[in-house]
Amino acid sequence: MRKFQHYIDGVFEDGEARFESIDPATGIAWAEMPEAKSRDVDRAVSAAERALTSGAWAAMTATARGKLLYRLADLVAAHASALAELETRDTGKIIRETSAQIAYVADYYRYYAGLADKIEGASLPIDKPDMEVWLKREPVGVVAAIVPWNSQLFLAAVKIGPALAAGCTLIVKASEDGPAPLLEFARLVHEAGFPAGVINIITGFGAECGAALTRHPKVAHIAFTGGPGTARHIVRNSAENLASTSLELGGKSPFIVFADADLESAANAQIAGIFAATGQSCVAGSRLIVEASIKDKFIEILKAKAEAIQIGAPDRMETEVGPLCTFRQRTLIEQVVSESIAAGARLVTGGSAPDEAGYYFRPTIIDCDGIRSPSAETELFGPVLSVLSFTGEEEALALANDTPFGLAAGLFTQNLARAHRMTRQIRSGIVWINTYRAVSPIAPFGGYGQSGHGREGGMAAALDFTRTKTVWLRTSDDPIPDPFVMR
Repeated sequence: MRKFQHYIDGVFEDGEARFESIDPATGIAWAEMPEAKSRDVDRAVSAAERALTSGAWAAMTATARGKLLYRLADLVAAHASALAELETRDTGKIIRETSAQIAYVADYYRYYAGLADKIEGASLPIDKPDMEVWLKREPVGVVAAIVPWNSQLFLAAVKIGPALAAGCTLIVKASEDGPAPLLEFARLVHEAGFPAGVINIITGFGAECGAALTRHPKVAHIAFTGGPGTARHIVRNSAENLASTSLELGGKSPFIVFADADLESAANAQIAGIFAATGQSCVAGSRLIVEASIKDKFIEILKAKAEAIQIGAPDRMETEVGPLCTFRQRTLIEQVVSESIAAGARLVTGGSAPDEAGYYFRPTIIDCDGIRSPSAETELFGPVLSVLSFTGEEEALALANDTPFGLAAGLFTQNLARAHRMTRQIRSGIVWINTYRAVSPIAPFGGYGQSGHGREGGMAAALDFTRTKTVWLRTSDDPIPDPFVMR
C-alpha cells in the first residue's frame, strides 16, 4: 500500500497512528494515512505560532509573500495531472472533473499572490486637530483550515490563498475520507520554499484531531467547509479560544425553471448541477422547481439525459458519473429514496445501485410534487434530483426559500425584469441566472442560514484573515496638561 505522511513544521512524518484509505471504485483499501492525535495537533499549532511571530515569515514583506504564492501556483499547475489522479483514486471523483478543477486551482493562488501587497489600511479624518489616526491591517493569527474530501484542493486554496496573502500561518486538516491529494500537496508547499511552520498539513478524525485543533488556545480563526452538524461542534469548541469562524456549509439549492426558458440549455445545466461530481457538491441543484405548464415535458428531457449518462470507473475519461466517496453515504441515499417513495413520491428514473463493485448509485429523479418528501428536504450529497412545480413567481419563491439552507440558487428565464425581481427575494448567497456552478477567484462564495457565514473568494476573503489596529499619533509639541490641575 502507498503510505502518506503529515507535514508539520517543514518536516514530513508518519504520526503516532495510521489508518487505511478505501478506493471508492472497488471498496478495497489502497493506501495508509497518518492519523493525527492531540500531541500532533499541538506541535503543528505551535509551529504555526512560531512562524507567525518570529523568523523569516514574520519579517517577510507582503510582496515577498506574493512571490511565494506565485511559485506555489506554478507548482500546482505543473503537477495538476498527478494530483488529479490521486484525488480520483482516493475519493472516486471522475478524472475529467478532477483534472479540470485542479488546473483551475492554480488561478486561485495567482489571484491571492497578486492581492498580497494590495491589502491596505486607511487614514481617518479624525475630529481632533492635534491627532493623526490611521488603521493598519494585520494577520488575524494562526488559522485552522478544515477541508472536506470533495473538491479538497479547491476548498483548501480558497482558505490557504487569502490567509497567506494576509500574512497568517495555517494548520490544514484534510478529511479522514480521501486525504491523499492534500497530503501530497504538502510536497509542493515544501518545494515552493515556504518557511517551516507557515503551512502544516495533517489528517485525522474529528473526535480527537478536529476537537484538539478547533479548541486550541493558539488558534485565532477557524475556516471550515462541511456539514452543519460538524459546524455546531466547531462553534462550541471555539468558545474555548474565542476564535473567529468562517463556515461554508451545506445546501439544498433550488433550480427554478420558468416556461419561457431555453429548456435544452436549462436541462443541460440541471444535469450538470445535480449529477456532476456524482452530486457530491455543496451547491448541487438538488431541488428542481419547474413551472407546472412545462413540468412533464422538462422531466422527460431530464430523464432521457440522465439515463444516457455513462457510469463507470472514475479513472476513465469517458466516465460521466463515478462512485460515491463512502459506503455510508450510499446507505443514507438508499434509505432516503426509499422513504420518499413510501411517502408518495414517484420514481422517474434510477433509485438503486448498479450491479458492480464500489459505492455507485444511479442518477436518480424523483417527482415530489404535492408532498413533503424527505429527498426534497435532506442534503443527500449524491445524484438525486427532487422535482416540485409552481404556477407563479410567488409560489416559486416560497418553494425556493422553503429550506433552512441558503447557499446557491439557479434561475432560468428569458424575462430580465423577472430575473431581477426573483434575485432580490431568493435567500441565498449565490444566484446563477441562465447558468449554474460558475466560480471564479474574483467572486465571493458563501451562504445564508444553515449554509454558514463568511465568504471565500475575492478581496473579502483576504480581509476576513486580518484584523485592524488603530494607531493614534499626537502632532502637537505642547506638553499634555496635567489632568488634575485646575485651570
